[in-house]
Amino acid sequence: MQYGTALRNEIASAGTTPLIGVYDMYSASIAARHYNGFFVSGFGFAASYYGLPDIGFIAWPDMVAFAERLRTAFPAHHLLVDIDDGYVDPEVACHVVQRLERSGASGVILEDQKRPRRCGHADGKLTLPLEEYLEKLELVLASRRDLLVVARTDATEDDEILRRAEALARTEADVVLVDGVRSVEWVHRIREVIGDKPLLFNQIGGGKSPRLSLTELTALGVDVAIYSTPCLFAAHTAIEDALVGLKAADGRLPEVRGAGAVGVAASTQLLERNISRHHPLPPPSVPHTAPAPARRPVGV
Repeated sequence: MQYGTALRNEIASAGTTPLIGVYDMYSASIAARHYNGFFVSGFGFAASYYGLPDIGFIAWPDMVAFAERLRTAFPAHHLLVDIDDGYVDPEVACHVVQRLERSGASGVILEDQKRPRRCGHADGKLTLPLEEYLEKLELVLASRRDLLVVARTDATEDDEILRRAEALARTEADVVLVDGVRSVEWVHRIREVIGDKPLLFNQIGGGKSPRLSLTELTALGVDVAIYSTPCLFAAHTAIEDALVGLKAADGRLPEVRGAGAVGVAASTQLLERNISRHHPLPPPSVPHTAPAPARRPVGV
């Protein structure tokens, strides 16, 4: 199956394609019931796998292994993987891209940050010289076969944001991402300078970008939206609440009853699906937006 082509076709269809951030196999198992596309964010993976912030601790073999597990359990879902800066070295970046493609990833995001790197919605980000990043990007593009590649800039200065976005749009990258977009006006400006190149928008709870619906993003000409941390942050809140309640109840577990209550039976039923997907299944039918306006309006 050509997973890159499948994701390209999805992105080219009407509306804004949502990809939901998952951080482990359990969160993916729940997300798979609602959406047909996953995003593996560096923030979520660093938090769940290492218990560390998103500042460059991820080892690429760990990320590849996670992608392999996801693809085995979810053969029909789109799978976009964040590879940060390509793990510094361009040759390593190419190797990781090839490994991920053989593992069944649909696409990757490659950023232009230099070390020490930061979450795209954090302060203090530093970027490589544009020419150096473009050389790395071109090597990655040459090393892939069908894999979709998102070119990402973390520039923060106004002129540099537009200069880099325009330069990325001229490459053979499939999609452009400017991370940490500060306003709707900036989405308009970026959309103008990249022309017809597909545009990705990153939404993260408490981040720098405005909270926009899929309908609003489609009207702005955004082709794909990644939701980096809704599962991770929801789990954080739910676990905190559950343990506070357990302590208040002197260690007595709450009774499992009512709609939506989860106990051993419901959890096992969810997980059993992951050992029965021997062949690709039809993904969940989830409309992007309704109705969808014309594709990629520029300068609106």
